Amino acid sequence: MLSIPRGPTQRQSTSQLLHVSETIAILSFPKVLVIRNEKRMSLTLRFLLLVLLFLSHYVDSGSIVKFLPGFEGPLPFELETGYIGIDKEENVQFFYYFIKSEKNPKEDPLIIWLNGGPGCSCLSGLFFENGPLALKSEVYNGSVPSLVSTTYSWTKTTNIIFLDQPVGSGFSYSRTPIEKTSDTNEVKRIHEFLQKWLRKHPQFSSNPLYVVGDSYSGMIVPPLVQAISKGNYICCNPPINLQGYVLGNPITHIEIEQNYRIPFAHGMSLISDELYTSLKKFCKGNYFNVDPRNTKCLKLVEEYRKCTDKINSHHTLIPDCDDTNTQHISPDCYYYPYHLVECWANNESVRKALHVKKGSIGEWIRDNGRNIPYSLDIKNSIPYHMDNSINGYRSLIFSGDHDITMPFQATQAWIKSLNYSIVDDWRPWMINHQIAGYTRTYSNKMTFATVKGGGHTAEYLPKETSIMFQRWITGQPL
Repeated sequence: MLSIPRGPTQRQSTSQLLHVSETIAILSFPKVLVIRNEKRMSLTLRFLLLVLLFLSHYVDSGSIVKFLPGFEGPLPFELETGYIGIDKEENVQFFYYFIKSEKNPKEDPLIIWLNGGPGCSCLSGLFFENGPLALKSEVYNGSVPSLVSTTYSWTKTTNIIFLDQPVGSGFSYSRTPIEKTSDTNEVKRIHEFLQKWLRKHPQFSSNPLYVVGDSYSGMIVPPLVQAISKGNYICCNPPINLQGYVLGNPITHIEIEQNYRIPFAHGMSLISDELYTSLKKFCKGNYFNVDPRNTKCLKLVEEYRKCTDKINSHHTLIPDCDDTNTQHISPDCYYYPYHLVECWANNESVRKALHVKKGSIGEWIRDNGRNIPYSLDIKNSIPYHMDNSINGYRSLIFSGDHDITMPFQATQAWIKSLNYSIVDDWRPWMINHQIAGYTRTYSNKMTFATVKGGGHTAEYLPKETSIMFQRWITGQPL
């Protein structure tokens, strides 16, 4: 397939096309002098129209990637990368990876994947959670880190758009100095991205669409689903075939989730019965927004922190290690692959293969949240879940049951607060006759599931999470 990188702006693309048109017209002029004026004009216009249509298609589309540094041989799946300009001036350029379904891309669901943070690159999802490639676990030796195929990719049954957002995360960039953004602004931008992406890929406009993410995207996905749903009723925009959404260990209402860390810690035997009893008595369920006059509660919370500060908050069973500085992370650390992915993405041959615009960003950082001006202006996404339930969208909410950051009890609590009846009560779900977690389904088409032994993201048990997802997305009971 012919692959020409997409031009940096629509305005520049148009300018380039006009320049091509003028050049063709000049070169053609001597040959058409002998033709009558009417015929000359007709033939020239037809020819230019064909050229413009041909060039506009390839200038505006993404670029096909058949080989990636670190992976031996051609890629065993179809990968496209590209940019979509956002807002009127298109100064914001969202970078995406699009991988077609290995089954039936023409009819299989289309999902858009958003990582959390905010500010984490979607390569975290692609390489660590649900993509067809992963980094080989080996000590970095200065060459391009090796990539291997996975057995748990969600692309076995779905088309996936992995999106770097907000601008400043991954390879997304801004042509002007980055301005402060927010949850609500990102919802608008991602919605715009989807509309433009589907206009450039009309062959996927009828595929069922699901919005998917984890962690902080729990604040983005529900209002995005609402925005897409409302947008489908606005004049002149082609409707998006939205069917539902999926969230893993989502932030939903941070006060609820913080307060459930105490009962979670007690249930995991991280604090004593006596401390838990005293905390309940003197803090009365409010452990992290304590009245300064309640000195007894403050002292007890401090005791809780002494017991849990050295626990890996994303997975209580995995050793805690310092992953804040990936340049000096130990190969023995569970999160050493975070260093490898940064080495891979900062390699010039990788950027060239991915068709990243040269000079668009400096150092690629897996989690660049601290460098992105951002306002957390959605404090509670529960009302959006309620609205999406009323509109009939199906959803899967899952929790790794060893995540103390977003405890599964907190997720259960806000789901129950929606006040929908249970249609399939609490039961284990199985893989190879072994319990892989527990699940419950409600009358609003919402399924809750735990992943036994899982953590804050799917990266801890990608195989089990993939099986759960494949069953749900194809309409099977877990």
